[in-house]
Amino acid sequence: MTAARITVNGAETPIAPAAPHTTALDFLRERGLTGTKEGCAEGECGACSILVARPGVDKPTDWVAVNACLVPAASLDGQEVITSEGLATVDEPGTTPALHPVQEEMAVRGGSQCGYCTPGFICSMAAEYYRPDRCAHGDAGANGDGGAETGAADGSGAEHGPNGFDLHALSGNLCRCTGYRPIRDAAFAVGTPTDEDPLARRREQDPPAPVATEYARDDSTFLRRNTLAETLRLLRERPDAVVVAGSTDWGVEVNIRSRRAKCVVAVDRLPELRELRVASDHIEIGAALTLTEIERRLDGDVPLLAELFPQFASRLIRNGATLGGNLGTGSPIGDSPPVLLALEASVVLADADGEREVPLAEYFTGYRQSVRRPGELIRAVRLPLPLAPVTTFHKIAKRRFDDISSVAVAFALDIEDGTVRKARIGLGGVAATPIRALATEAALEGRPWTAETVESAAPVLRGEGTPMDDHRASALYRSAMLGQSLRKLYAQTTEAVSS
Repeated sequence: MTAARITVNGAETPIAPAAPHTTALDFLRERGLTGTKEGCAEGECGACSILVARPGVDKPTDWVAVNACLVPAASLDGQEVITSEGLATVDEPGTTPALHPVQEEMAVRGGSQCGYCTPGFICSMAAEYYRPDRCAHGDAGANGDGGAETGAADGSGAEHGPNGFDLHALSGNLCRCTGYRPIRDAAFAVGTPTDEDPLARRREQDPPAPVATEYARDDSTFLRRNTLAETLRLLRERPDAVVVAGSTDWGVEVNIRSRRAKCVVAVDRLPELRELRVASDHIEIGAALTLTEIERRLDGDVPLLAELFPQFASRLIRNGATLGGNLGTGSPIGDSPPVLLALEASVVLADADGEREVPLAEYFTGYRQSVRRPGELIRAVRLPLPLAPVTTFHKIAKRRFDDISSVAVAFALDIEDGTVRKARIGLGGVAATPIRALATEAALEGRPWTAETVESAAPVLRGEGTPMDDHRASALYRSAMLGQSLRKLYAQTTEAVSS
């Protein structure tokens, strides 16, 4: 097994002497790459954003932006990383580097003031710049507006530029100085990569292959195996191991709560956990596929998931977070469980002896507890087909994007000839676990889909769960939002029918 190394801005760099828990942020800064900065240490500000070469959806390789403050440096063993310093090009040794097009636009349009957040913005912007399916809809114009205030017939709008730039790519980056307008102008002004652009050409080649990693230091170990079978044998031997994929949850524990693990096992590169299959009666989603990968591979085929993804944290987080991780942590305020409960999902649990399938409605047993046994991990999530025709996801939070839910409600209804034939409702933030609203489902099924039915069922939904008072919301507010959510669904469905 070779020594753990990362290719950073084209140069191989050993991970040693960093500890296994050392984040990629600290690893890079200790090597003089101080453009990568710590702002929050929990994946909310984007000052630490870097680019990683990952398996692509439309091309062999995608340049993906991730939070370096959350990712263990050891998890990048064998991978390629680009920092803000690596985007500029040097034609001759000793000459001044030429700014990358993204850097150039940020500079000329005033997108940087104090500069602290700028390198992170630039890396997130560069990931969108290199997105293979980004399509221009017209010229951005001299000021980069492109109809951004009012929306335009060419496909541009407040969150999408005429150059195809999706501002959601920057939803995980915060700036206290600029008011964002010049940053948006820069984003909407960037063109497309040239044929000579080395990072654009790199997309045509395969990404780095996964490598087995066994990195030990200071009485702790970071491990990655090549196959699922090897990983499951390892977990049987080390039931105390912390299993990580995108590390978007564990990274916060390491940074904010100073958690340390004797053994961390990475599963994010296991091929058996990275498949997406569509069968005649179900869709199977690998537990280690990132939310961004799922979103782009499904391409709207599961409307309820398509509605969830833009509201799940930020693009930076979705580039690392997985369904397996979101379910594995057992958080009662995770955004995916309510949606998956409404879709009647099940989880495929695997250990060294085999597999078993458990309905998600039976998976959670208590606060951050589940039926998952020591040595088991989530291999996949299965969604039964056909999908319910009427679905929606309501997330109540203090911010529109990049926030934790106060309440999350997912609806999946089968309405035939004006009657609710089947109702499935998933709730988050109102109990110690994500739950199904069983009483409300029963109050809707077999009843006409009318305002009267909704008004009689809304108080039932308000009474579901055991909401509590905390700093995000009061129990009374949470209950009220449940009832209002059902009324909102009815309004949405009647508007759709009338239009």
